[in-house]
Amino acid sequence: MTNEFQKLLEQAKAHLNEIEGKPRVRIGTDLSGLAAGAIDVLNAFKDEASLKALDITISEVGGLGLNYAEPVVDIQMPEGPRVFYNNVTPEQVTDLVKEHLIAGKPVSSWAMAVEEKDPSLDIPTLAELPMMKGQVRIALRNAGHVDPSDIFDYIASGGYSGLNKGLFEMEPADVQEEVAKSGLRGRGGAAFPTATKWRFLMGSPGPIKYILGNCEEGDPGAFNDKGILEGDPHTLLEGMILAGYATGASNGIVFIRHGHDTPINRTREAIKQAYANNLLGTNILGSDFSFDVEVSLVGESYVSGEETALMESVEGKRAMPRYRPPFPAAYGVWGKPSNINNIKTLAYVPEIVSKGGEWFTTIGTEKSKGTAILCLSGTIERPGMIEVPMGMTIREAVEQLGGGVPGGKPVKLLQTGGPLGGVLRGDKMDIPLDFDAMSAAGAILGSGGIIVGDETVCAVDLARLLVAFCQYESCGKCFPCRLGTTHLLQILDRICDFKAQEGDLDLMRKLGNDMQVGSLCGHGQLGFNPIKSSIEYFPDEFSAIIEKKRWPTENYFADFFMPDRAKRNQQTETFASLRRA
Repeated sequence: MTNEFQKLLEQAKAHLNEIEGKPRVRIGTDLSGLAAGAIDVLNAFKDEASLKALDITISEVGGLGLNYAEPVVDIQMPEGPRVFYNNVTPEQVTDLVKEHLIAGKPVSSWAMAVEEKDPSLDIPTLAELPMMKGQVRIALRNAGHVDPSDIFDYIASGGYSGLNKGLFEMEPADVQEEVAKSGLRGRGGAAFPTATKWRFLMGSPGPIKYILGNCEEGDPGAFNDKGILEGDPHTLLEGMILAGYATGASNGIVFIRHGHDTPINRTREAIKQAYANNLLGTNILGSDFSFDVEVSLVGESYVSGEETALMESVEGKRAMPRYRPPFPAAYGVWGKPSNINNIKTLAYVPEIVSKGGEWFTTIGTEKSKGTAILCLSGTIERPGMIEVPMGMTIREAVEQLGGGVPGGKPVKLLQTGGPLGGVLRGDKMDIPLDFDAMSAAGAILGSGGIIVGDETVCAVDLARLLVAFCQYESCGKCFPCRLGTTHLLQILDRICDFKAQEGDLDLMRKLGNDMQVGSLCGHGQLGFNPIKSSIEYFPDEFSAIIEKKRWPTENYFADFFMPDRAKRNQQTETFASLRRA
């Protein structure tokens, strides 16, 4: 261990002892927490602490992934149990301060869990909660536990030890080899072997090379990239620096969608602190390796997630994919050799380097190693973010961890992998979380979003909504995508308006094939997926609308517009007009 890192560890230990010497309150202020009112709860704790002159530490942390339980607050007294409270309101804060922080007595009736079993409290541990059972947390290991704005909190939890090991105990090729042994594949959707991508960059000459961390994340139903940056931005920075060391890169850019202030601000603060502690910049930790990182923002453009469009956006141009070759490893951002990795992919690297690639292979399946970070939403009992071993079935993730559809109703369908992914029938949920198995089933894991639908969801209109998103987000550069998505939406619109024409389904299949063959990037190549899978798994619903001129799903429109089912058909044209508008 180097002297510089030893000093950082000593500072982190002293900092941790100071924090643990007095009561600590952690409040989840990620996007889900903020949406549930976490800021009001945070301010209430600050006001109470000031009013009663309490010497306590109040920390803003990321989310535990338990979105259904937000706002989540945990309180830990010195030498006492760490107690988690769910769905906390500002009105409860006065009693929590009085009973727990002043009297030292946890409010058991409001408590959700404790970190470790305590004989004095009849409360389950955090690991025993239904949504936490079965999780294996690697990239999310610190989320909800460390203060993302406190670098010493991260270091005290083992942070940057992988970087220290990589810089002083391993050669760049050794780091790349450990990632190769791990079998890590990209978590942004393509599932390309990470070490192979790094190898392309290693072979490109030049004093300036880039590692880009992609957090564009425009998929409806996906929020895990932002979740990592909100809860543990230093794990991304550590992974990015290690990627730079392994490939000989000199610069890193974290690419975040504009307007997502919490991940943007926390990443910028993490970068600032890393520079202040010689973990970024010249001669990191006294080594011969230097690396710089900055944040680049992009506007509301889904196509920006495509790696070459991302580079165009970084350069200040309109986010449109480039023709390839040349590939980014030879000619990337600013014309320099570049590698683009998803945030989740880079977040695994510190633990892989620390524990070795062989350790990572003990988790997951033969071809899909490690874990999957899933975002569960839709008509589901426990929406949130989970990290589970590859190989777990979708059914286990949705029903056991997510609780299934409220009221015990059956799952009718799943939409996986974002708007370019597929629609799966509910009886197909026994597919394992595996890149290849899901692809064979007509779905993709993508960025990890899984949207659950019950019997009220119409598969035809869901496909239309997804295609409408794809059509709106098409950058327009290549005509197979620009015109193809437009024509697909026009056809689905007339089908949903009960004006289908003979051969519409075959026409959509032909358009989809042309888009797959001729489009410049995955946006057009995969744009037919939602329709293709919906036709495959729900042919009766298409038949009901096209041939029988009726909505196939009980109460689909009635629930939204009118209590009298007899008037449903009278409202169809009105709804169609609103949709077209």
